[in-house]
Amino acid sequence: MPFAQLFKRTKPPLIGIDISSTAVKLLELSRSGSRYRVESYAVEPLPPNSVVEKNITDVEAVGEAIRRAVKRSGTRTRHAAVAVAGSAVITRTITMSAGLSEDDMESQIQFEADQYVPYPLDEVNIDFEVIGPSEKNPDTVDILLAACRSENVDMRNAAVETGGLITQIIDVESFASENAFALLTDQVPDQGVEKTIAVIDVGATMTTLNVMHDLKSIYTRDTVFGGKQLTEEIMRRYGLSYEEAGMAKRQGGLPENYVTDVLEPFKEAMAQQASRSLQFFYSSSPHSKVDHVVLAGGSASIPNVDELIQERLGVETIIANPFASMSLSARVKPQTLSNDAPALLIACGLALRSFD
Repeated sequence: MPFAQLFKRTKPPLIGIDISSTAVKLLELSRSGSRYRVESYAVEPLPPNSVVEKNITDVEAVGEAIRRAVKRSGTRTRHAAVAVAGSAVITRTITMSAGLSEDDMESQIQFEADQYVPYPLDEVNIDFEVIGPSEKNPDTVDILLAACRSENVDMRNAAVETGGLITQIIDVESFASENAFALLTDQVPDQGVEKTIAVIDVGATMTTLNVMHDLKSIYTRDTVFGGKQLTEEIMRRYGLSYEEAGMAKRQGGLPENYVTDVLEPFKEAMAQQASRSLQFFYSSSPHSKVDHVVLAGGSASIPNVDELIQERLGVETIIANPFASMSLSARVKPQTLSNDAPALLIACGLALRSFD
């Protein structure tokens, strides 16, 4: 049972690589004082079905897309941080004596993991991080335990290596999203302090709800719903290939009835999905409302979808832009980055691992 470096501290500069169902997103940041700068970025589409519901099914295709993204971005950095889906990871907070040595802690964690992980331990990668002294007992510490099937880690590692890079960190998508949330605090009330904020990330095939309370993630849930449904409806209705439909969705040129017959119903479905995800959250937590909604993911770029969701939920809704207060290097096009910004939240959280 190897210990995965899910929380590993790092020294070489890193690029964040988010492997989603339809694209590889690469992002590199630098920092001067407290200000970040976007050094390079690229979004490279993936062939259909090379990643299915966040599981890599074609390592070669994903690796080639990473290689193209590296070339297109112009980055010289060769160390990468990638993430596994939150749904593929079991996390538990456990309590241990504060006086244990690291070796004793590892032995104890192996024992604890056996109780929580429903797979044979030799098929699992495990890591842990000491969060700090336990509130209930000052002689103990709280430890975050994370376990993931080894095949999920190995597939991502293999894709990164095929792309010509070295995997320095394997993170968890929900942790990366939480990390990037620090860059959005200027855009939410009271900078998120003592507020409950729902980050709804609508990707191509999955929608992830990540609820933050007082800047900490308290709930995460994946649902099968995403922008691919809109692409497929465009294909069906207008007789286009998957690639043509994706292009038309982004660049326009569809018949006049597209907005009323296809786009508006999809926006309504997106609002319904957001409402349903929040109902699940309310039913399984002591919270009965959220103070703010942040929309992320590729579908967040659909014109006025934030206004529709705000109207349906009755909660102020904004579009995520983690780059709002960053400077950009000369090779980054501001308009292109602005369009892609909502879809780069996880890549951004991973790129921030450079500064741990």
